[in-house]
Amino acid sequence: MGDAEYVNIWTLPERPARGPKPVYSRAQITEAAIRIADAEGLEAATMRRIAAEIGAGAMSLYRYVPSRDNLIELMADRLMGEIDLTGVPSGDWRADLTRYADGLRAMWRAHPWIAAVQRSLPGLGPNQLLLIERLMGVLDPLVPIDENLGLMALLNGYVEGAVREEISAAEELRRSGLSEAEWMARGHAHVDRLVKSGDYPIFTKIVMEARRPHLSRDDQFRHGLRRVLDCVAAALPPTAQPAG
Repeated sequence: MGDAEYVNIWTLPERPARGPKPVYSRAQITEAAIRIADAEGLEAATMRRIAAEIGAGAMSLYRYVPSRDNLIELMADRLMGEIDLTGVPSGDWRADLTRYADGLRAMWRAHPWIAAVQRSLPGLGPNQLLLIERLMGVLDPLVPIDENLGLMALLNGYVEGAVREEISAAEELRRSGLSEAEWMARGHAHVDRLVKSGDYPIFTKIVMEARRPHLSRDDQFRHGLRRVLDCVAAALPPTAQPAG
């Protein structure tokens, strides 16, 4: 759809001023689309499939949601509402950002198809706006707005990268039909040859000494998040650091 044709879904009334009384709501359509995407992937959530799910005619859905871009905006904003930041900012910036990172990771893991959603979609639905106000409000008293944006980009980039890796690894494991232990065992012989060759001292050090690769996914995520928040702390004024 070209830019000239795009209409922001949030500027359109849910109930048209004219015509028959709506039978369905945007929320019903959005929930049906999310159920389908969760089960079969984003591409399966077509207007025709959603219509069948709720018992409507495919063309009738366009009275409620004008385009697929609009549908994806509704779906993405609905997922933003799963990240509970009630009470944020709390005054403890590290706890608040940890809570957000955990919530964002949980949302991505519950709905892996969100990774395919284009960031270029305008969005700015009610849940996204509430999230922006609460999340950006955590550091707003402490740093200029551009610094705040940069630090949030750092945090979001870490969470997104970590979860994309988790999703990708889980999908590879699923396709292989192997257990995680069996999957790891497949490479043991090759790794052993590389270590014994003596040609790769840094790789050998990783294999022989590193603890991180042996941590659970949760512990790996938490370890990396602490380092990211340490970077955030370095950008804040000394008065923002926790006592002790």
